[in-house]
This record gives sequence, C-alpha cells and structure tokens, in this order.
Amino acid sequence: MASVAILAGGAAAQAPVTKGGTLIYLEQQAHTNLYPPAGGFYPNGGILNQITDKLTYQNPKTLEIEPWIAESWTVNADATEYTFKIRPGVTFSDGTPLDAAAVAKNFDTYGLGNKELKQPVSEVITNYKGSEVIDPLTVKFTFTKPSVGFLQGTSVIGSGLVSLKTLALPFDALGDATKIIGSGPFVVKSEVLGRELVMEARKDYKWGPAKLAHQGRANLDGIKYVVTPEDSVRIGALLAGQAHVIRQVQAYDEKQVQSKGFIVYAAPTRGVNNTVVFRPDNALVSDVRVRKALLHATNAKEIVATLFSANYPQAKSIIASTAQGYVDQSAKLAYDPALAAKLLDEAGWTMGPKGLRQKDGKELILSAYESPPQPQNKETLQLVAQQWAKVGVKLNVLAGDAGSRVADSLDPMKTPVAPAMVGRADPDVIRSQYYPTTRNVLLQKGGVSQKVQSFVDEKLNGLLEEIAAATDPVKRIALVGEVQAYVIDQAYTIPIFEEPQAFAASPKVKDFTFEAVGRPSFYATWIAPK
Repeated sequence: MASVAILAGGAAAQAPVTKGGTLIYLEQQAHTNLYPPAGGFYPNGGILNQITDKLTYQNPKTLEIEPWIAESWTVNADATEYTFKIRPGVTFSDGTPLDAAAVAKNFDTYGLGNKELKQPVSEVITNYKGSEVIDPLTVKFTFTKPSVGFLQGTSVIGSGLVSLKTLALPFDALGDATKIIGSGPFVVKSEVLGRELVMEARKDYKWGPAKLAHQGRANLDGIKYVVTPEDSVRIGALLAGQAHVIRQVQAYDEKQVQSKGFIVYAAPTRGVNNTVVFRPDNALVSDVRVRKALLHATNAKEIVATLFSANYPQAKSIIASTAQGYVDQSAKLAYDPALAAKLLDEAGWTMGPKGLRQKDGKELILSAYESPPQPQNKETLQLVAQQWAKVGVKLNVLAGDAGSRVADSLDPMKTPVAPAMVGRADPDVIRSQYYPTTRNVLLQKGGVSQKVQSFVDEKLNGLLEEIAAATDPVKRIALVGEVQAYVIDQAYTIPIFEEPQAFAASPKVKDFTFEAVGRPSFYATWIAPK
C-alpha cells in the first residue's frame, strides 16, 4: 500500500527521465474569478499558480521568504517602506516587460483597489499608501502604518503579477482565463468556461524561484484541467489511468486510492482551521453563554473520527498547529454536554415539550449554509446538528443555489452560524479572517455585508490591527496567542479540524509540489514512462 504523503513542498527534485507530455488534472469545482486577490478560492489558485509569478517565494518547508521576481529587498525599521530590486529580462507572455513600473501598478491595484473597474483590495495588504518607481528595476512601496506582513504577502497566490493589459480589465471580465496574462511557466491556450482549460508550457521561461532545484522552462508540455464535480468520477478516472492528478480526495476514498498504488498528498494550509463561526448580531447567538454552550456541545473528536482521516487533525485552536504563533487552546474546547445544558439554562433557554430550547416564546433554531469547497462540509454540519440536538438546539443545514447562499450568508438574521477557514502561512491570516474590512466572518459592522449591522468588537479589532503593525516578532507572536485565547473565550468560533488540501496522483507523476498553503505547482513536474 502506498503511504499517505503529507507534503508541503513535495519530494526533492529528481532529474527527469522524460520531459514533455500533457498532464491531465481533474478539479472538483470550476474557477470563478482569476483577479489574483481572488486566488484564495482553491480552484482559482490552482490555475493562477501555474500562470503567474510572485515578487517573492515562500519556501513551503522552511517558510522563509526567498528571491523570485525580486532579486533582493530592503525594509525600513518600522516596516513602512519596502524597496525591491527586480530581476532583469522578465516578460509577461504578451511580450511586455515585468519591470518596476509593472510591479508598481500591480500592487497599487491590489493595495488600493480600483472602484471604476470594481477590483477589490487584497486581504493580504494592510495600510498601503502607494508605490514609487526609483528606476526601471527598482520599486519602493510605502505604508501609512507598519505593515509587517507585506513581505510574506508578496509571495502569496493573491499577489500574482499580471500584465498592464490584464489590470485594465474590469473585475467581471477576469473570469475568462484567456484574459489573464502572467509571466509564469504556463500560458492559457484555450478554455471552455466551467468545463475545461488547456495550458501550454512557455518555452522561453527562465525565471523560476532562485533557489529551486528546477530552473528553465517547465518539464511538461502542457496541462489539461477538467472540471469533474463527482468524487467517484474523479477517483475512477485516476485509477483507470485517464487522469494523472485529482484534487479534493475525500477521506473515505484514501484507502481505495492507496491500495491501488496511487499516492495521496495532504498539503497543509497553515492558517485558520475549519471552524463553525457565529454572527453575534443575531439575537439567538448574541449571548456569550449560548455560544459557549454550543461550543461545549460540539464533539470535534467524534466528527474527525467519523468523517475524516489522520490527514485532518482535530483542531486545538482557531489556527493550525503548523501555523506561526499557534497556542494550544484545547482545555477551553472540551466536549461537555452537561456544561452546555447548564449554560443554556443560565441564559434563560429552557427545554420545551418538543425537545427544543425556548425563551420568550421563541425556539432556539439556527441555520447554516454548507460550504462546497470545504471537505465533507455538509456531513460535518449535519453531525454538528445531531450533537446540538442533544442539548435542545436545532441547526438547519441548508444547501441553496449559489446566489441565495452567498446573499443569505451575509445576513446574520438569516444565517447566525456559518462554516469558515482560510489558508495563509503568516500570522496576518487571523486578521484576514476576522477583521471587518476583510473576510469579516463574524459579520461585524462596517464590513462586506450590505445589511445593517450593529455588532462590533473593538478589542478584537484592536488586537488584529496590532498583529498587522507589530514590528517586534516576539510581541507579534504574543499577540497571536492573545487573539486565539480571546476568540475562544468569546466563543465566536468552534474549531473542528486542521484542513489540508487533499490530492491523489499516479505514481508516474514526479516532482508534484505545492506552495506554502497547499496549491499545486506543476513547474517541476514530469511524467515517468512507467
């Protein structure tokens, strides 16, 4: 049986026995929008990681920031000025130069947004002021306040560099992959929207990350992405030799894949764990005692043991044990239904005749929409619902079409509970998840939802701002620990498991690697003849 490979960066590069060929890659979901800051959605990131380069490269094993399109950089003492020296001779696939001016335009767009083109600000860039082109290969970025996470932010999928022609297009036009002109090792050749996408290797590519063993053009001739929603169809195609790599291997399929000699890769996402979050604007969950009750009514150990494998460790905090600044909070996360019942009683929710808690004529009935990108999320929420029912709380798990799911999920009155996670190998990932102007999963006032909201937690937001600005690394890590404890003490979230990105591949596929939070990289990949 082939062992499960839990790899961040993949195995050490071998000298390819053969080069060329087209790799067949089956993706569970169609990509949505390929504006690089939208690359956090894994189907988007899986494409962007092949066609765009980044200013810097985060080593997926050491998490060190290494040269890529930037040969070198300097940062001032308070992290308000970053100056990058750009590698000479780099071009986008349309032939235009990837020089200091192009880099400046990319980050001005990602850091400030473009209202006219409806291009949003990137969640990984904080306190951005602007850029200055010092010379054709030198660019300086300035910030209104310290922006400690910016260097790492230049390495992430959301900071992929694209041509000026691409940046001139409105956001709504960037769902067309053929419009994304990057400088990466592959170029989009054709696309059937929502179904398949064909890439070909860029023959003149010669500017991969400086410290990678593989240099020059990609070993493969091309990649064919095929959207294949059904788990069983992806598995069947892989085992039959009709596909080389598939994404989103469910835990229950791992043994079948391995028993046939295929390899399962479970790349860590190193960020905010797979969790259930509350929206305190909803009166049903505004009382911290109710949220704490539901936290202690949730048996994460049972969920992991029932639905998942060893590749999905039970969460012990809001961030993964592989994340920077992780502090074990498991003592505060104990499954304790007796305590849950006591807290609900104290909050005035008494058990009614139908086995449902009630108060002031209302029953404690909550709703959450499943999140298709998250592994077995519907089944996870259904199991949570069974656990909550034991203490008299009903959770309705909703599917809904994409439109209603997105709209209702931004309304705390309709969805007081929601699943959430985000991957990023930097402490700033916590700000990305909880801060009002970024993902805002708690739906605080002033955030992404258009609904009228009143809930705001100034203490939490202050801590998140401090994490973004703390130039002392020791203080920054201490703040990360403080936020983890505070979020759990307020029971804003219930951590369930550490979410990997699970792939399966033919043993013929060599040097299949991942960036620091689990997006595939096919730059060095090659296909063995046998």
